[in-house]
Amino acid sequence: MKGKKPRAFSRKEQSPPRAKDSGGARFSELAASLAEIGRGFHARGWALGTSGNFSVVIQREPLRLAITSTGLDKASLTPAQILEVDEAARVVRGRGRPSGETSIHLAIARVTGAGAVLHTHSVCSTVLSGLYAAKGGVLLEGYEMLKGLQGVTSHEHREWLPIVENSQDMARLSQTVAEILAQQPGIHGFLLRQHGLYTWATELAEAKRHVEILEFLAEVMVRSSALGHRG
Repeated sequence: MKGKKPRAFSRKEQSPPRAKDSGGARFSELAASLAEIGRGFHARGWALGTSGNFSVVIQREPLRLAITSTGLDKASLTPAQILEVDEAARVVRGRGRPSGETSIHLAIARVTGAGAVLHTHSVCSTVLSGLYAAKGGVLLEGYEMLKGLQGVTSHEHREWLPIVENSQDMARLSQTVAEILAQQPGIHGFLLRQHGLYTWATELAEAKRHVEILEFLAEVMVRSSALGHRG
């Protein structure tokens, strides 16, 4: 009796299944979230014109960030305008040019272990950075809103918000930021003088909340100063 002839497999059956591009899917999800946050910050007056830049860590080893391209109107920010950069701020995904401040985002992610970094340019944070520059920072205490910061459980918390002298030398500025963060590991943000606010957190949603908390408190401090209650 003749044996059965082996069944021929189709090309589709012979080929192993393709692995899903999980990295691409994650990048797309994060890009959509950053674009939504950028539009929301513009609507609240925290990222007008082309100001502000926002990033989230895609992976740690090697370090990769999803970050906004430079020179964009945040009112119409789209996921297609988000780039992926490596630890040297080189673009590895997307079209566009990353902000010169990408090195600051990378420094914050490295030193603090943050999963997201957000930078705004509100009127109040800019004014506050000038008002308190001579003190080297702003002490925030006694406010219930402080409990919105990661790890803070009481209004009695004392939050120090350093003020860093602004510079167009981004290599030097990012090094200064890294040194400050290493020396003051418990802080949740800092101000660049006459520039704006930087804050971060483990997750993007938490970083967004930190922006809301610190921008609220910046406005409280500026309004209090205008009424003669400067700390």
